Amino acid sequence: MKTNINKLFAGMFCAACLFSTTSCIDETFPTDSATAEQLAASDKATEAMVWAMPAFLNDFETVAGNHYEWGYGSIMHIRDVMTGDMTVVATGYDWYSNWAANKNQGENSANTQFIWNYYWKFVQTHNNVIRTINPESATDNQLGMLGAAQAYRALAYLDLAQMYEFLPNDVTTGVKSDTIDVTYYTVPIVDENTTEDMSRYNPRVHRDSMAMFILNDLNNAEKNIVHLSITDKVLPHLDVVYGLKARLYMWIGDYENAKTYARLAIDNNTGHVMSQSECLDTKAGFNTADPWMLASITMKEDAVVKSGILNWASWMSPEAQYGYNAAGATSMIDAAMYNRISNGDFRKLMYKAPEGHALEAKVPYIDAVWAAELPEYAAIKFRPNGGDTQAYAVGSSTAYPLMRVEEMYFIEAEAAEHLAPGEGIELLTDFMTTYRNPDYVVAPGVEAIDEIVFQKRVELWGEGLAFYDIKRLDMSVTRGYEGSNHDAQRQFNTDGRPAWMNYCIVITEKNNNLAIEGWENPDPTGKYTPWTGN
Repeated sequence: MKTNINKLFAGMFCAACLFSTTSCIDETFPTDSATAEQLAASDKATEAMVWAMPAFLNDFETVAGNHYEWGYGSIMHIRDVMTGDMTVVATGYDWYSNWAANKNQGENSANTQFIWNYYWKFVQTHNNVIRTINPESATDNQLGMLGAAQAYRALAYLDLAQMYEFLPNDVTTGVKSDTIDVTYYTVPIVDENTTEDMSRYNPRVHRDSMAMFILNDLNNAEKNIVHLSITDKVLPHLDVVYGLKARLYMWIGDYENAKTYARLAIDNNTGHVMSQSECLDTKAGFNTADPWMLASITMKEDAVVKSGILNWASWMSPEAQYGYNAAGATSMIDAAMYNRISNGDFRKLMYKAPEGHALEAKVPYIDAVWAAELPEYAAIKFRPNGGDTQAYAVGSSTAYPLMRVEEMYFIEAEAAEHLAPGEGIELLTDFMTTYRNPDYVVAPGVEAIDEIVFQKRVELWGEGLAFYDIKRLDMSVTRGYEGSNHDAQRQFNTDGRPAWMNYCIVITEKNNNLAIEGWENPDPTGKYTPWTGN
């Protein structure tokens, strides 16, 4: 299974420990020679800047050329391996092992540097557009593009806020001194008006201030994005703005608004709920943007595709015979999670059934001979483009979802359950019986919120979102149990949200931004002991 990937590795390995000295200060200020006035005078020039936003989703070798540096999809994968829902058997090819094993998560780590640098470069692409367009003099087309930039920036800051916000956990504390408590603090805000001097002393902001900043972007986006004439799914539209508002309100516990905006996203969505045939299609299953609200799309000309191994399909499509999955770093669903899914739920057919299981012969594979070599529970949810398992230039020219309307149904159900116990379960049951399992019933004794969120995690497995629900709801991660398919050194069992879900800010930011000194999140590295069977 390693033949093809070894060919691609030749000449590609970079120094894994190269360490960048950049910070968000270096990443957030434009150096373009064209002035904002010149760019604003041309719709075409503005549009070129707008296309830089979805292009950056697949940024290649952001910091030092490590093999996890292939863009937003990589960070989605990072978040997933930090939960208990996804497991990857430990191999020499697993570049995500540090995140899964809670190693090297502190301020001096190259792992930490990648995430920090990526997001601030991403924010820069949004700020470039926003600072260029004057809403008072902009054309309707430019207003639409401004709305897209405001929505994308809200997405980036909502990610940053949820990843870096310090929340209480079982092994670290946010209290640093009598005057410093980092609990509920997120990241600094850098917008289109922030100067370099301002960034030299730019404190982390409390979640309340961050929520107001994000909401302001989304309110402006809602007003402007209706003018956007570009229909491509790689740019956000009104349904995505509503969806981001629903995510925002869930984060801060405003369930009334979360429910309202989830429904608005459903009613205005530009995609549709994926059917069983779409989900299980061996050629187009979860690799085409048509059913989704927002997506990232890669093409054969993109550097991540040309790399052969540093892209979504390489890491997320075990049926591709040329990528990291093929080398043994196979993404699998947690065994306990798999066993909890009803056999009548077709989503269970997205994973290789264990030998002797009732579904063993029903899982649809592209190549049954190749599939026989995959480990049990391997996730075949994300197919290589066109079902091409051999030619990486074809198979990796694919799409992966950033927002699907299905998520909104689960947000609506959870919010409703918080507001009126029983209502959310009714909404969940309606969705499940209509779209996923006609015989679905809630098992006796199952707690309602847990069941709603579990079904959401099944639906969105591998899409980088389970992390947020686990952290938000103070849920435990349980990887150590009889029959676990997690590597023994990663079988951590936490009491509530894991400390490692409070991301550390890199030392380079602290060195350049004096307001961060003393306000860092504590390093969670090595704070948990693997389960030993007791």
